[in-house]
Amino acid sequence: MKLIASFIFCLSSLVLFSQDLALLKYNGGGDWYANPTALKNLIAYCNKNINTKINDKPQEVEVGSIDIFQYPFLHMTGHGNVFFSETDAENLRNYLLSGGFLHIDDNYGMEPYITKELKKVFPDKDLVELPASHPIFNTAFKFQNGLPKIHEHDGKRPQAFALFNEDRLMLLFTFESDLGDGWEDPEVHNDPADVREKALKMGANIVKYAFEN
Repeated sequence: MKLIASFIFCLSSLVLFSQDLALLKYNGGGDWYANPTALKNLIAYCNKNINTKINDKPQEVEVGSIDIFQYPFLHMTGHGNVFFSETDAENLRNYLLSGGFLHIDDNYGMEPYITKELKKVFPDKDLVELPASHPIFNTAFKFQNGLPKIHEHDGKRPQAFALFNEDRLMLLFTFESDLGDGWEDPEVHNDPADVREKALKMGANIVKYAFEN
């Protein structure tokens, strides 16, 4: 397994040149499939507004599969438990260190589980909160106050946390914002148009930043 992972690690820079997004499937019982219309709407928005050419049918990939190396951008969401096996953690670590990007959007209730599992992936790294001045909040659209609030849950402020490999932001965890709900079809949550627009613009910023850095 380690030999296979090392081989993938060496070759992954070749396959990460594409512009495609995938939804990350994980174990533990959490609903990785939450917000089923979100990614297709984000992709359509990005292709229209920031000149991406992303496949309009996002795929689903398992965290422990070599298939994740086909996608430069992985999106992960859910409400509940997350579990990474040792193989899952090693595969995800190799993916991220070789140039991949993971966006984790807490759909409410995911935070205590994912923060624990990320320690399996990077035992020596801690999530760092990004300031509102970070370029990810200004790369396509300007968010002077940082991560926007899309849905209220516990009344806490929205926060964006990151894991870095040296100076490269390789993982973004958005918390108390619920961007994915804002990307969903309008009738799912009946959000006002301006709220959905904020969510899609922030999503486009994340995609643009991930593809260009």
